[in-house]
Amino acid sequence: MKIAIPVADGKLCAHFGHCQHFALISVDPENNDIVSNETLTPPVHEPGVLPRWLSEQGATTIISGGMGQMAQNFFRGYGIEVVVGAFPDYPENVAKAYIDGNLEAGNNVCDH
Repeated sequence: MKIAIPVADGKLCAHFGHCQHFALISVDPENNDIVSNETLTPPVHEPGVLPRWLSEQGATTIISGGMGQMAQNFFRGYGIEVVVGAFPDYPENVAKAYIDGNLEAGNNVCDH
């Protein structure tokens, strides 16, 4: 499992398309431990580019504060699970909460 988390100023970014970086966190499926955390600089944000790019990086899940419906559909088209409504926190904390089934999420902060 690889979890993609959009990051700005070191924490989860409210909108995936406005992030400075992506944390790509690899998880050992046998014991649900984080085994690596890469910081990647994304390509320019245009419709469909980030879902394809994250798919090429091996992402299986994206966790974001907000994401428009079209972007969610692009991600799902690449077989990437979409989780929206997550609150800003350090990427490893977000990933660990998700893995443990304790991720608190609010409303999707994006309405387009």
